[in-house]
Amino acid sequence: MAKANLPAFILAAGRGERMRPLTDSVPKPLLTVGGKSLIAWHLERLAAAGIHDVVINHAHLGGQLEEAVGDGSRWGVRVAWSREGVALETAGGIAKALPQLGQSPFVVVSGDIYTEFDFAGLTDAARAIALDPRRRAAHFVLVDNPPFHPRGDMGLADGRVRREGPLLTYANIAVFHPALFAGIAPGAHLKLFPWAYRFVDEGRVTGERFAGAWENLGTPAQLEALDRRLTR
Repeated sequence: MAKANLPAFILAAGRGERMRPLTDSVPKPLLTVGGKSLIAWHLERLAAAGIHDVVINHAHLGGQLEEAVGDGSRWGVRVAWSREGVALETAGGIAKALPQLGQSPFVVVSGDIYTEFDFAGLTDAARAIALDPRRRAAHFVLVDNPPFHPRGDMGLADGRVRREGPLLTYANIAVFHPALFAGIAPGAHLKLFPWAYRFVDEGRVTGERFAGAWENLGTPAQLEALDRRLTR
């Protein structure tokens, strides 16, 4: 598979309330599983996919993230920082970082998940979005519903994301065209969902189902269980 040639944005500004008390002193993306921080796993896999320009946002204990990651050269990537002070939520955080992400489609991944997804596989979706953003504004990766989210989020039919079932869960991995966020006021606090559902309803979101390793780490128990599996 061809290497990807597109930027990535890692969402890393969340407080991680459900992961307390661990996140009282450490930002959630620096929590470790299998001997590496969550954000290090992402940076490794992005670099392996040929994605070398990475923007990371932060708010809670952001100085620790910058100290740990630096300029990204340790992983073969170039990291730029989008500093929020107070977290702007997912869509608000992306909108703030637009000047650093450029005019082409970009990958977005949450810093608090663990996955073995191959980001190079998003190259074709990004190319299709760039060619005709009026028909294809975004591309979502979906997974089978985990035990903590049995109802799912979105359906998938003929390569397009739908609002009807059978429903899958949004994997917190996507490709977006920057024009989608251009209308969000600078500094706005806005979650990605339900805001982004309008593009699904317009039929402008493609998607794929990923059946490999994926964990949305919400609690210390989940973190410990994944650490045991990876270590073993």
